[in-house]
Amino acid sequence: MPGIDKLPIEETLEDSPQTRSLLGVFEEDATAISNYMNQLYQAMHRIYDAQNELSAATHLTSKLLKEYEKQRFPLGGDDEVMSSTLQQFSKVIDELSSCHAVLSTQLADAMMFPITQFKERDLKEILTLKEVFQIASNDHDAAINRYSRLSKKRENDKVKYEVTEDVYTSRKKQHQTMMHYFCALNTLQYKKKIALLEPLLGYMQAQISFFKMGSENLNNQLEEFLTNIGTSVQNVRREMDNDVETMQQTIEDLEVASDPLYVPDPDPTKFPVSRNLTRKAGYLNARNKTGLVSSTWDRQFYFTQGGNLMSQARGDVAGGLAMDIDNCSVMAVDCEDRRYCFQITSFDGKKSSILQAESKKDHEEWICTINNISKQIYLSENPEEIAARVNQSALEAVTPSPSFQQRHESLRPAGQSRPPTARTSSSGSLGSESTNLAALSLDSLVAPDTPIQFDIISPVCEDQSGQAKTSGQGGRRTNPFGESGGGTKSETEDSILHQLFIVRFLGSMEVKSDDNPDVVYETMRQILAARAIHNIFRMTESHLLVTCDCLKLIDPQTQVTRLTICDSVGLAKQIALHAELDRRASEKQKEIERVKEKQQKELSKQKQIEKDLEEQSRLIAASSRPNQASNEGQFVVLSSSQSEESDLGEEGKKRESEA
Repeated sequence: MPGIDKLPIEETLEDSPQTRSLLGVFEEDATAISNYMNQLYQAMHRIYDAQNELSAATHLTSKLLKEYEKQRFPLGGDDEVMSSTLQQFSKVIDELSSCHAVLSTQLADAMMFPITQFKERDLKEILTLKEVFQIASNDHDAAINRYSRLSKKRENDKVKYEVTEDVYTSRKKQHQTMMHYFCALNTLQYKKKIALLEPLLGYMQAQISFFKMGSENLNNQLEEFLTNIGTSVQNVRREMDNDVETMQQTIEDLEVASDPLYVPDPDPTKFPVSRNLTRKAGYLNARNKTGLVSSTWDRQFYFTQGGNLMSQARGDVAGGLAMDIDNCSVMAVDCEDRRYCFQITSFDGKKSSILQAESKKDHEEWICTINNISKQIYLSENPEEIAARVNQSALEAVTPSPSFQQRHESLRPAGQSRPPTARTSSSGSLGSESTNLAALSLDSLVAPDTPIQFDIISPVCEDQSGQAKTSGQGGRRTNPFGESGGGTKSETEDSILHQLFIVRFLGSMEVKSDDNPDVVYETMRQILAARAIHNIFRMTESHLLVTCDCLKLIDPQTQVTRLTICDSVGLAKQIALHAELDRRASEKQKEIERVKEKQQKELSKQKQIEKDLEEQSRLIAASSRPNQASNEGQFVVLSSSQSEESDLGEEGKKRESEA
């Protein structure tokens, strides 16, 4: 006999719409089998009950067997072997319908028991499993909805644990019920054939045993046919037993292997994120706006097909186009206090969709997959290899290059190159200082883990009364990057220069040092790399108003001033002015101190000279007196220094006399 169509037990955990659609076909087939077997059961029951009407009952049985080939079974409808076999049975039963009068005992054991067992046990088991599976599926959907509504901001460990445990229990129950339901439906295909053939075989054997003279009607050819049918039934039974054993083993293996997957947010260390995908499928929650501020979330099955994102509701045979994701942009967003949300925007910006993934792993994989598809990597021969190279290049872009500063030095215009340091010692110290600054690593300028802001913060003001009092200004100072505009409207309108430019905000981040021009290049590089990694390509658009008084960033939608840059420039100018005045005052004070010190030294030197002159005058006066010792031939010898001092003393006396 031809092979048996089966439901894929391995795909029960994924529970895709294709699997549900195939399950619907099997359920429809089970309904058709149930209807047909009920009719056949009624016919055989008439054979058993109506002894006098046995001929009419067997004729009806023969008629039903002839109509088997006209039945439209979704599965196995083209089984020509089964149809031809039943047709031959129909002919034999029609010939023997007038001979069957007393067969109650034989028919009760050989014919009615198998079909009754199939009807009361197997078909009811299918119906029971169907109801249990429907309940488990509804419980799982309800648990997933409760899990999806978990608050991201007000996270409660107890509630999260209860909801996660509920998802685990309901998903496990659904998976196990679905596997057993699939196994029962697959087995039903075998039992259908057995339930059709075995009662007929028992019926015919009862007829042979009842009529000892059956050789007149049942020839050797018919006996051979019945023997072949019996062998075929045994073969189908053995095949069914082997397949049931295989399916049971598959169920046990899948239960063990699928246990970690019952958790809605699996451990990322055990299930790492794949960033090189160009195809992905799975369930997502889609946000649908129902009003100005209200919205609903629908859970649907999404899958990528080329450059399209397709959606498929449960029970649909095929999916429909949700969005064209070629050259689109995708980014993670915060939406209605839900976790793992991301937004897809079409290339022209006219259509956008907000979706919610079930886990962090799915969230990142969906973003990476859509980003890879938007770059049309799927059109290449080896899309995953190219996606891996692109992602590796993006990761390398975050790592600072040692030759980054030299590259930007070479790219600078010649007029902006640094002049050679060929000055005095002060200029040499400045040159060595700039050399040391250039030798700093890029990590000392911008920290690798510094948060990056991709949008402009709303204007804010902060009280700086203490600093204002210290600097001699008023009691309040506004934030230079959040000033709401100190100038009046008339001043802006009366300005001679009034030009408007459309600009976009790239991003901002905190830096460790601002006295090195390379910090600008490094900051821009890290912001661009972060935008590429996180797939953030949209930038905030603003209008830059340039006047003689100020520079303003204006919101194009609300015409609200976002930033007034002149306040920052003015504040910086005042700070620089005060610093220059302090520096000049300090230098002037040092110069005064140096002059005073020099005058003090000259005064001390003058006093020393006067003291030496007095000493020399005293010595000269002592030498000019008549001395008795000199009469005796003794002389006072003066040294050359004393003579010089005496000369200086005479000159000093002359100066004093002149004075």
